[in-house]
Amino acid sequence: MREYHPEKKTKDEPPVRCVLESTTENLPAREFDVLNGDLENYFASTIIPQLFVDGNLILRKFTPPAMKQFTLTHDDINKNIQDITDNIRYPTLIENIREVIATDQILEKEVQTTDKRWFQMNILPYYVRKENRTNGVIITFVDITKRIAILNELEQLNAEHDTLVYTLSHDIRQPLSTVNLIADGLMEAFNNNHTNQFTSLVDMLKRASKNMTTLLEDFTNHIDPKSKIPHEDERLNIEDIFHDVRLALRNDIHNYGIDIETQFNTSEIIFPRKNLRSIVFNLLSNAIKYRKADEPSKILITTTKQPGYVVLSIMDNGLGIDKKHHKTIFDKFSRINHHIEGTGIGLYIINRMLTDKGCKIEVESVPGEGSTFNVYFKSEN
Repeated sequence: MREYHPEKKTKDEPPVRCVLESTTENLPAREFDVLNGDLENYFASTIIPQLFVDGNLILRKFTPPAMKQFTLTHDDINKNIQDITDNIRYPTLIENIREVIATDQILEKEVQTTDKRWFQMNILPYYVRKENRTNGVIITFVDITKRIAILNELEQLNAEHDTLVYTLSHDIRQPLSTVNLIADGLMEAFNNNHTNQFTSLVDMLKRASKNMTTLLEDFTNHIDPKSKIPHEDERLNIEDIFHDVRLALRNDIHNYGIDIETQFNTSEIIFPRKNLRSIVFNLLSNAIKYRKADEPSKILITTTKQPGYVVLSIMDNGLGIDKKHHKTIFDKFSRINHHIEGTGIGLYIINRMLTDKGCKIEVESVPGEGSTFNVYFKSEN
């Protein structure tokens, strides 16, 4: 019987592989037929799109969901996979299959099909134990379209909510301050007026304005990083945070052809989870937003250790920022490129989140050459 066994990988174990056992040679024909039928039933009943491609890049088998999702037919069996990849929007599929066969390492990526659906694609080595070699791959597709849509909506709602709250805070505080000044002026101008009703109304006006100010402060406390409400630190894996943010921005990354490379030399960052997500989301979103229209956009995200800090760097080749604006971009409502949609709040919020925790953010940028934002998170080491 031919079987493939997914093996769970740990740090000290060999990579996950689909293992092909050559144990059918001594089986009676009837038993072989039963076992082979079981295997066929498995492929026929699974709800996950799967492809089996051999070492010569020939498509040997696929599940019915793969047939439906990628418009495959039985005539595609025994064809070279290069001849049937048009339905998968993933130009390096062949290259990655060859890489898995050569390295014997599992590979995971997100890909989009022609009908705009997103999949987590896993390419596993198909290992022939008797011959002690990898002779193909199993490609599995897990639909993550809904997850990406939900993450994208949540991130957009969070960003819009923060922007709305800070904008309301800015717009409302001024009239509230004016109301207080008017009330004080009325009390002083008519200090000798002993009309109880007038005095009572002025007192009510002052109490009402004070209550509105308190209410506004209470409303913004839960997102204001300088409030006294604690934001608990956690030991976070920056790779997991980045993965979620990348999924949330997947459509922009794909639509604008953004090339993102990561070099995580250290993964652990101690910081509040929501705030770290907001920082990564805002900086990556800005790198995409302020790209140059006339050349491919590239973003490099790295982490390094420095004495007392873990440094997260996000470098792009976008529009860049003149040196005279390197400090003012962190001011509230500061905007440089008015032709690009924005509120001028994002970097201000990031800076306050960081300084409240004893961390900091710096920018290195040259107009026309791109920008690098370095975020310094405090480290225990």
